[in-house]
Formats: sequence, structure tokens, C-alpha cells
Amino acid sequence: MKKDALLSKAISHKNWIKKYADIRNHSVEICRPLEIEDYVVQPVVDVSPPKWHLGHTTWFFETFILQPNCPDYEVFDSQYNFVFNSYYETIGARVIRTDRGNLSRPSVSDVFKYREYVDQKMDEFLQSGSLTESLESLLELGLNHEQQHQELLLTDIKYILGHNPLFPAYKKDHSLQKKKAESPEMIRFSEGIYEIGFEGEGFCFDNELGRHKVYLNDFEICTQMVTNREYLEFIEAGGYQDFRHWHAEGWDWVRQNNVKSPLYWHFVDGKWMNYTLSGLQEIDREEAVCHISFFEASAFASWKGKRLPTEAEWEVASEHFEWGKRWEWTNSAYLAYPGYKKEAGAVGEYNGKFMINQMVLRGASVATPHGHSRNTYRNFFPTQLQWQFTGIRLAQ
Repeated sequence: MKKDALLSKAISHKNWIKKYADIRNHSVEICRPLEIEDYVVQPVVDVSPPKWHLGHTTWFFETFILQPNCPDYEVFDSQYNFVFNSYYETIGARVIRTDRGNLSRPSVSDVFKYREYVDQKMDEFLQSGSLTESLESLLELGLNHEQQHQELLLTDIKYILGHNPLFPAYKKDHSLQKKKAESPEMIRFSEGIYEIGFEGEGFCFDNELGRHKVYLNDFEICTQMVTNREYLEFIEAGGYQDFRHWHAEGWDWVRQNNVKSPLYWHFVDGKWMNYTLSGLQEIDREEAVCHISFFEASAFASWKGKRLPTEAEWEVASEHFEWGKRWEWTNSAYLAYPGYKKEAGAVGEYNGKFMINQMVLRGASVATPHGHSRNTYRNFFPTQLQWQFTGIRLAQ
């Protein structure tokens, strides 16, 4: 029995070593097509330079795993805590978010050396057999944190290149998974008591806990997401000029920012063009519309005489339709589930502190890394943001 337990532990350590290496390498692969100049650009506050993402995810493992658990560990550079801390008040002072693009140093090569150093130390730590059950949970959180930043990396890279007047391609032959939409249908669900929230084995974020009952009225939800063709009809019908469909704050946002279309849409020589990771292309009218703010999603739903689903409705219905092409806006504010408890210390700052002035998105997107999606996942963003791979599913 003892021998079997040791063997099982050895296999577990090997699995962690491989998982760590695979996920960390994927971040580097995402950045491989970039030119050195692309790594430092920060066009707006919501977009972080790719170099910063690579450093911040490395800082997470150094700060939360290596420093507290390896007595002889020497930090790569003591100033990096100030540079790569994102929002953890518990950990100390940091560069403010708007200034991440001003960091010409550390250089890109220094950041890659930092990654190599920490990865080597992490490999030694994982090989040593010192991974306790509580540290496994922290390591899993760190790896999921890196996967979140992989999606943000791709999202931010698209914004950086998509706001360059040359519209350079990330990859000439880059293709995110595509599947032509089938005819949309509305699926009906009867009123009653349902359960939502994560349960079972495997990883989830703390905001997915705990599972609880919700009462839902009768509702219908569409099997397909809104397409570019449908959204173009909204534009051509004057949707961006008709205040009746907009929240007051959304209408102010439209007028103050002169918003006339989804992000990356450009009307050129009588045609609607769309910046993609492969460059500027004519809009594919059958693809699900993308890069939509909550304001736009809600206004479109109103124009169609429908609404956005609540996150509870979305989760209950999610087994009956395909999802994963776009993060789907819901009409639910990002709030704690019943019984939610924040973890002590810095880890407790991960989700709970953002439960204000944000709306929930459900599903995943074409930019979400493999193995990083589930139907209980609660993404969240402010109402005006378009830069994430967001879309619309209608309900009534």
C-alpha cells in the first residue's frame, strides 16, 4: 500500500511538471509572431503590453510559490515586485496600470530571462516532491491565472495591431475556430427551481462557489448567437442613432465616443471591413458578431424585441446549445453567490474585490485556451468594454 501511494505521488508530480511546462510554453508561443516593438505598446488603459503579461504571470509563481516555500530561493530582481504586481494591495506598491506601456525596462530579453529563471526554479521545486495538497491548489490557481492572461494576451495583441494604421496581421494564416451558424431556434424552459454553481471534482474559481438554488420564470433562449448579418441590420436600421433602445449611460457612451459599429469594423469604399488577426478582411456575415459592449448587446436585444439572458438562465440552458465562440453578455450584475467567502491574504483579492459595477459574461471564446472553459465560469467586465471576444445570445 505504501509503495502504491509513493508511485501515485510520483505520477502526480510528473503530471504537474508537464502541465506547468505546457501552459507556460503556450504563453511564449502566443508571442512568437510579434516583432520586438509590439511587446511594449499600451494604446489604452485596458490593454497591457505583451511584455508585461509575460512578466506578471512569472511574478505570480515567484511571489506565491517559490518565495514562501523555498528557503534558499533568491528573487531574480527585487524591483520586479513593483513592476509586475497587478492589483494585490497585500503585496505592496506597484506601477499604476496606465503606466505599464512606459516601461522600456526591463527589456523584452530581460523578461524572457526572468521566465527562464523562474521556470527552472519551479521545475526544481516540483521535482523535489515538496508539493503539498494546499500548494497543489495554489499551483492550479497560478496555472489558470496564466491561462486567463493567455486569452488577454491574444486580446491585447489584437487591439495593439488593430489600432495600427497599417492593420498588420498577427499571422497571415491565423485562423480561430470557425463554424457556420445553423438556423436559430428558441428553446423553452419551464418555470421552476434550478441549481447553478460549480460542483464536483476539478478546478474552479472561488466566485463559482457555492452551488445554490434559483427560481426562474418561464423563459426562452436562442440556440445560436447573433451574427454579423443580423447586427448589420441593426446598424442600417439606425440602431446607433435611436436612443429608445439604449440605457441612459449607454446612450451617453455612444454619443461621447461617436460609436457606430462593433470594435474593429471599418466602412471602406462602400464595404464593411473587419480587422482580424489575419489582417483587414471583408466582414463574414454568417459569423457570430464579436467585440460588442454590454451597452450594444442590450440595445440590439431591445431592438429585436428580446433581451439578454440572466446568468442563471444561461447556465441552466447551456447544455442545450453550443457555446465557446464568444464570451456572452448576460443581464446579471457580477455579485457574490450565497455563502461566498473571500480567501485570506492576497489570494482573496483575486475575484471578490471586483464585485461592483461589472456585468457577468458566460461561456468562453475562440481565444480561450484549451481546457480553460466550463459552463459555470463567471467572467466579468465593465459595461463599455468592447476589446474582449464578446458576443450576443438572445432570450425572452
